[in-house]
This record gives sequence, structure tokens and C-alpha cells, in this order.
Amino acid sequence: MSETKKKGGLFLIAVGIVAGVILWGGFNTAMEITNTETFCISCHEMDETVYQELQETIHFTNRTGVRATCPDCHVPKEWVHKFVRKIQATNELYHKMLGTIDTPEKFEAKRLELAQNVWRSMKKTDSRECRNCHKFVSMDLDKQAPRSSEQHDPHYWDALDGKEPQKTCIDCHKGIAHALPEGFDPNAEY
Repeated sequence: MSETKKKGGLFLIAVGIVAGVILWGGFNTAMEITNTETFCISCHEMDETVYQELQETIHFTNRTGVRATCPDCHVPKEWVHKFVRKIQATNELYHKMLGTIDTPEKFEAKRLELAQNVWRSMKKTDSRECRNCHKFVSMDLDKQAPRSSEQHDPHYWDALDGKEPQKTCIDCHKGIAHALPEGFDPNAEY
């Protein structure tokens, strides 16, 4: 092989590596930018509804100063799961562009359906995002209100024994950070 061809081949490889690094960096930057609360509430229907509700909860302001943001609850931390969630979120952006949920009024009209989608997803993943912060084995049941302690007790012991708890967070904690949608039935299976 001639020296010119070798240099040309090495040049193409170098260009490919540089282009790959730039594209990967851009992709990851876009993933992180879309994983901020600022991005999430940039839509006025989110800012005027669910974000306002979040501000009234313990997940927003509390004695410890720990604050959950939109991505903390709605976007997985692990890269593969995060990537899958971002692909699913394109459907939400698509409906935003179509005008399906582009106003607070339209959002409210679809709120129960949207909430059910989130609840199903959370149940399917065993409330994975809740468990990033909340773990049964870290709970001090003696410091919880009696009703909470009673409800958490069997799951706490299952977790300590290495067993899967019978329920997941979302089974009991729907509406913990946002108002329950009109038409919500607490006895329905979501």
C-alpha cells in the first residue's frame, strides 16, 4: 500500500473519531438539557398546572431542604432506561405540536389519561424513580405517623428479608406530588 493511501486512511479514521466524539457529546448534551426542570416547565401548560401543584408539596419544600425536580420522578437515572423514556417523551412533544395538550384546558381534559400512563409506567418499573430516594430499609417506622407506619410495616420487613414488597410506591401514593385528576377512582386498578 502506498504511503499516500496510508495517510489518507489514517486521516479518515481520525476524522471519523472526531466526528463521533462531537456527535456523541452533542447527543449527551441534548439528553441532559432535556432532563432539567427548566426544560420540563418551559411549556406553559406544565408551568401553570403540575408545576404549581408540585410547589405545594413536601417534595418541593420541606424541613431537610431536599427537593425533587420533574426529572427526579419522571426520568430514570440509568442511561438505557433514560434513553427509552426520552424516546417515549417524543410522543408527548408530538402531541404538544399537534395541539392535543397545548393549553392548560386541553391538558386538564386529558389529565386522567396522562396520569394513568405515568402510574402504569411507575408500577411496571416498581416505582424505580421513587426508590432513588425512598428505600424501605432506610425508613424509621417509629418516626412515621401511625397510619403510615402501619401501611409500610409489611413492606419494610419484606425488604429487610430480601423479599420483594407486595406493593410498589405508586399503589398507595397517587397524587403525592400533583393533584389527582378529575374522574379519579381510588378503587380502580390503574
